[in-house]
Parts: sequence; structure tokens; C-alpha cells
Amino acid sequence: MSRDLGLRRLRRHRRLEKCVLLVAALSVATSGCVVVHGEREVLPATTRGEAAKALQQFTTAYNKADEAYDSSLDAKYTTGPLGDIDKARLTAGKANNPEGNPSHTPLKLSDAKFTIPKKAGWPRWFLADAAGNKGGEARWLLVFTRDSLDEPWQVAYLTLVDPDEIPRFKTDKDGWAEAVPANATDVTVAPGELSQKYATYLKDGGDAFAVGPHTSAWRALRKKRSERPGLATQYIDEPVTNGDYRPLALRTEDGGALVFFTTRHFEKQTAAAGATVPTPNKDVLALTTGEIRQSLTMQFISNEVALDPAGDGEVEVLGRIQGLVSAKGE
Repeated sequence: MSRDLGLRRLRRHRRLEKCVLLVAALSVATSGCVVVHGEREVLPATTRGEAAKALQQFTTAYNKADEAYDSSLDAKYTTGPLGDIDKARLTAGKANNPEGNPSHTPLKLSDAKFTIPKKAGWPRWFLADAAGNKGGEARWLLVFTRDSLDEPWQVAYLTLVDPDEIPRFKTDKDGWAEAVPANATDVTVAPGELSQKYATYLKDGGDAFAVGPHTSAWRALRKKRSERPGLATQYIDEPVTNGDYRPLALRTEDGGALVFFTTRHFEKQTAAAGATVPTPNKDVLALTTGEIRQSLTMQFISNEVALDPAGDGEVEVLGRIQGLVSAKGE
């Protein structure tokens, strides 16, 4: 009897160990599934209340940085092309006005509308469309992004666009928008290829982009500048598509996309023998390394927003903000 009792206890003990191991295994598996599921589940990027809070936090930090000409005061809330442009602007301002911005006027954004895409994975992002006390009647379009819940919302793209040119977005019954993937094939140019297409167009022209101030007019202005006597001006345009510079696109009501993207531009001015490069303004000089003797090469970062139509058509660049980020004299 005692032997049988011992065997039964041993069997129960082994069954208990198996149960414990099974529960542990299920706990690990369940935990893993939750993480994977959370990465794959299609969810709104944020709430409208949190989006409004992010806009206010950015505006407050932006104003503090602009008043003090101190990029550290809003670095937490900017990234990508806007981060580069803003940092360089504040650096130049500080060099020329160590005590701060003598002409500071606080930025005020009102009548904010938020377009929040429902998507899986990171980055999460959304668009804020607001009226500003600067820039006339243009609307301020700010794209907020973040790569994890532990990060603050940061503005990667900032452009100003005529309110009549802002498209209507496709939304579901709850008002959530649709993000267009970088490799989408149902628009004229895949969002992920738009930066390269634009850089190529600026160099070679073509019919990929509609005429406008940021396309045909800009090419004509560059051509005019390159023909100045005694000064050779060369341009190099490069796509920028990775990390915080990735293109971000929203589906429009007509099936197209509104795409935010980044490009980099170099402008080199070389004086003819016996001539000199025109003296740049003090903000350019503040960002210049080397001595300007025969040439000056300036590097700009530009963030654009474009309407990318469904099917075949011409891409329309609606807005572009460009900033000098560095310069080199030789």
C-alpha cells in the first residue's frame, strides 16, 4: 500500500510540474503574442486630445527656442528635416545675437484640425493643420511622429499651404484616416520614390511634376542664377528617405495621396578669375567653415508636401520649406 501511495504521489507531483511548466510556457507565449499583436494591430496613431496636447507642447517649446535662439529648448520636439532646419536657424541666430532674438514674435496656432491615420507598427504619426499668426492666410501643416510610446511627439515636417489646396482625406466611419505605404502602386509615384523623382526633375526637367513655384519656376530661377557673368553656380540635388526623413503619406478622398518628403540640395558658387564670390549675409557666414576665397558651397535641407494623384497624372508640389544647414568656403 505504501508503495502504491508513493507512486501516486510521484505521478501527481510530475503532473503538477508539467502544469507549472505549461502555464509558464503559455505565459511566455501569451506575452510574446501580445507584443507581436500590438505591433501588427491596426490602431489610430493617437487620440485627438493627445494630438492637441502635442501641438501645444511643440508651440511652447518652439517659442522658447526662438526667443532665446537656443536649439536645446525645442530639440526634444523636432526631428527629421524640420529638426535640421530649425537647429541651423537657431545656431546662426545665436551667433549673431548672443542675447537672444531681438525681433521675436510668439507663434500662435489656432483652429487646429487633426488627421490621424489608423495603421500598424511604428512610426506612429499624424497631421496637424492650423491657422497661424505668421505666413498670411496659409495653413500650417505639421507632421508629428514618434517611434515608441516612450518618446515624445516630434514634428518632422512643417510646410505652409494655401487652404484651398489642402485636399479632403479619406476617413472611416470613426473619422480615422488611412496611411499610404511607401511602396504604393495605385498613385502616380510611390511615396518612397518621390524624393528621388523630385531630385531628378530639378536636374533634368520632364513632365512628372505640374508647373508651379516649387517646380518649373524654381528650375527657371536656378537657370537664371547660373548664367550670371563672372560667377558659375552649380546645383546638386539628392533624395533623403531614411529614418526620421522617411516619406509619410495620407490617402485623399479621390484615391490619391498627400505626401510629405525630404530632399537635400547643394549650391556651389565659383567666381571667375579676378572676381570674388558675393559676400553672403551674416546668417550664412555663421554657418560657414573655411575661408571664402574662390568658391562657396551651401547645403540646404528641404521638406516638401505634394499631391500624388491616383493612377497616372502630374504630381503637384503644394509647399516647400528650405533651410541652410551648412556652408563651406574655399
